[in-house]
Amino acid sequence: MRPIIIAPSILSADFSRLGEDVSAMMNAGADWVHVDIMDGHFVPNISFGPAVMGSIRHITKKPFDVHLMISPVDPYLEGFAKAGADIITVHAEAGPHLHRSLQAVRALGKKAGVTLNPGTSETAIEHVLDDVDLVLVMSVNPGFGGQQFIPATLEKIARICAMIGDRDIDLEVDGGVTPANAGAVAAAGANVLVAGSAAFKGGAKHYGANVAAIRAAAESARGMRV
Repeated sequence: MRPIIIAPSILSADFSRLGEDVSAMMNAGADWVHVDIMDGHFVPNISFGPAVMGSIRHITKKPFDVHLMISPVDPYLEGFAKAGADIITVHAEAGPHLHRSLQAVRALGKKAGVTLNPGTSETAIEHVLDDVDLVLVMSVNPGFGGQQFIPATLEKIARICAMIGDRDIDLEVDGGVTPANAGAVAAAGANVLVAGSAAFKGGAKHYGANVAAIRAAAESARGMRV
């Protein structure tokens, strides 16, 4: 069974002290740095680009898990790879040539991820599962932090977990993950939990407790899987 990984989304960090906030979160026990990149076109918001991400890459040796909510995505893969991404995840909906985009990520020496919006069927990725290291299931509509988890996502997670089978693939969930639903998310089959508001709430002195609560809920539910 793959280990539970907690990947706080730095979209919820304090951008006036981004480096310090990322450092505090990693020191508090988080496993990955989840980097949400939004272009104002594919999603209705803009975050930042590879230069900002690159400026904090030295903060930690932990993996940078980069979720590209941009379209077209191919022209920007190299920039984020050079800025220090370890995993680059692209949307199945972001362009007409998903397989080619995933090949391009791997050609850059990075792990390749694919993600699905809530309204996209898991069948959209069934023919690329042998070309990815991670599948990300969006449990909110991408573009904004602080949204409520969509309950129907749990069945989708379970179906994708079954599709993955014994492949060496992490199953990640992003959107509205909290200690209250982390157990159900893990029980459905996910092992990587992205948390924004729930991880960063209360400031740095609470980061350790926030991360621990999400992890404990996920790990305690592992035995509920059927």
